[in-house]
Amino acid sequence: MDGVGVCVGFPMWKRPHVKPFFCLISDRVIYIEDPARAVKCAKSNNSRIITWASSEKKELAALAKAEGIDVVRMEDGFLRSVGLGSDFHVPYSLVLDKEGIYYDPSRPSELEYTLEKGGLDGQLLDRARRLKQQIISKEVTKYNIGTGMADDFSIPSDKLVILVPGQVENDASLLGCSSDIDTNLKLLEAVRKARPKAFILYKPHPDVLARNRPGLIPAETAAKFCDRIAGNISAGTLIDLVDEVHTMSSLIGFEALIRNKEVYTYGGPFYAGWGLTTDRLLFPRRTRKISLDELVAATLILYPKYYAWETRTFCGPETILHRLSAQHNRRLKTDWFSQGPISRLTRMLFSPYIRRKGQEQ
Repeated sequence: MDGVGVCVGFPMWKRPHVKPFFCLISDRVIYIEDPARAVKCAKSNNSRIITWASSEKKELAALAKAEGIDVVRMEDGFLRSVGLGSDFHVPYSLVLDKEGIYYDPSRPSELEYTLEKGGLDGQLLDRARRLKQQIISKEVTKYNIGTGMADDFSIPSDKLVILVPGQVENDASLLGCSSDIDTNLKLLEAVRKARPKAFILYKPHPDVLARNRPGLIPAETAAKFCDRIAGNISAGTLIDLVDEVHTMSSLIGFEALIRNKEVYTYGGPFYAGWGLTTDRLLFPRRTRKISLDELVAATLILYPKYYAWETRTFCGPETILHRLSAQHNRRLKTDWFSQGPISRLTRMLFSPYIRRKGQEQ
């Protein structure tokens, strides 16, 4: 652990949310937004740079490499919260990657190295198998938002049913991928062309629906290529209904694999190229064929760090899974407040100082 960590690309509202995780890297941190100044400071302190991966400045890596400075990238984990990060909910898990970052297929990440190396022991794989079953039984996803099925929601029993999850169109996982299918509309068009007789469900990304991020397709345009738009229905509920998931690089593809669904990728997600998915692109760095238990073990147990805000201690994914499940059930009863604009503004202004009652129980 280094004495000083130089942090770049962390918005003010995010800093209290990530502060507990810094102790895994450095004794203390300082924030410098200018990459050149940050590299100079890190060099003078003989320390490393920590950057929020999706906000990383283009010149940072080159400047750091020229001075021999290590860069650690931080990003949300896969079992994150009950509610969106863009709505200022605190994260229960983050990843710290010294090589790259899991969603960027243009370069290796620590997660990719782990999967490519293999050799995970049987005890760990048994734990991954149990964790997978708990995720399914507790119906937990990354953000744990949305409701169950509406009374008028029906799908045909005599057709192939496909879920197409939308994404944020300026997301780094899309910008770093060489695929020509890099927008939600292009994806919908491609899926309809590939499966002309299927019943296609389109789920817009929750950040997009919340108007926090770009990528919204007008309903009348989406309706040309899908049969139903599933806005506020939870990802877990929808995955259970479908036969296939077609995605650019959405985490819903990983969540569908956990639930034993067929997954087709059109971009470069971390779970593609290992023999578990049908992929439009090639992944020459990924040479192994892995099991689903290996993927779950590396992705949910080895790669992220988990922090229980209630007890202010680090823990395992099983503890966080229990908390997320309990919070989600409570939130369904109070959804009218917890997702409203007043609550969102409160979290943005006071999240460093308060913990909602639902998180303290």
